[in-house]
Amino acid sequence: MKIGIVTGGGDCPGLNAVIRAVAKTATKRGWETLGIIGGYQGLLPPQNYRVLDYKALDGLLVRGGTILGTANRGQFSAKVGHGETRQLPQELLDETKRGMERLGISALVSVGGDGSLTIAQQMHEHGIPIVGVPKTIDNDLAATTITFGFDSAVACATDALDRLHTTAESHNRVLVLEVMGRYAGWIAIYAGIAGGADVILIPEIPFRYESICAAIAAREKLGKHFTLVIAAEGAKPEGGDFVTSGAQQQNREARLGGISTVVAEEIEKRTGKETRVVVLGHLQRGGSPTNMDRTLCTLFGAKAVDLIAEGRFGQMVAHTGKSVESVPLAEAIGQLRTVPLDGGYVHAARALGISLGD
Repeated sequence: MKIGIVTGGGDCPGLNAVIRAVAKTATKRGWETLGIIGGYQGLLPPQNYRVLDYKALDGLLVRGGTILGTANRGQFSAKVGHGETRQLPQELLDETKRGMERLGISALVSVGGDGSLTIAQQMHEHGIPIVGVPKTIDNDLAATTITFGFDSAVACATDALDRLHTTAESHNRVLVLEVMGRYAGWIAIYAGIAGGADVILIPEIPFRYESICAAIAAREKLGKHFTLVIAAEGAKPEGGDFVTSGAQQQNREARLGGISTVVAEEIEKRTGKETRVVVLGHLQRGGSPTNMDRTLCTLFGAKAVDLIAEGRFGQMVAHTGKSVESVPLAEAIGQLRTVPLDGGYVHAARALGISLGD
């Protein structure tokens, strides 16, 4: 038997660990694994792939990025704008199916986030044998308690806050750190609590500048002449809209970013405090995965091969909080998992006196 694996969407730590787990598990079953290069596009002529034998897997567990490359634009774009779904043309799905047949691939493992797995569901509906593995640093897929890449991104953001703390204190400044997450505030609230942020701005709670400035003033009265603010890229003020960077491109999702600059300028204008901005950007996507992500990736990859062996196509590997199981792709996509306002993270932040901007 020969299976394929494709990585789509944005890169993140742990993709190579999943590739390794899938290929090693398949090899133990006597199967061959082909890695599709450059996302789903690699299935179309001229086809681009590599054989994932044991030699190709050397060092992958700790290596960041993806040796197969990835793509979040082009013909295979199922999400556009602010998360609206786009149906792929039937001709494209037909050609993808023929591409798999030419390569002799019996089943495909798709590793990606909501966009890539939406494509996987459309392929499944078109008769393509496929299973999904949830990947996103945003941790916003509703059908799994955690996605790989998230823990590594939080570690990066927490380290940034640790470093910014000393420089903010040395200069009596307000420092605003912008992190990824799109329409969910998981990275911001996890890192904000772990890194000792004074203000956490997340998409789930529209903020007011008056509240942010009140928190800064309260710290000043306590002799704390510096403030750390962490802002998710999807955070927005009450009555305001998302901040995007660059014009909307065809067949692509909106590119969020820039809220930290808007917030910093308003803070400085209202308080007179010197305010600086740090945007972590793609630093959160790079580097070696944490030990937690390496383990999660290995569990996910092994489970994906089990699903293929059992003929359970159209399923996505999912972590239930206790074990790794699977859910239908149809139930896994199109539902954002956001930070619950009545959950433990929001409660803990408020209990500590951290301002959430409301």
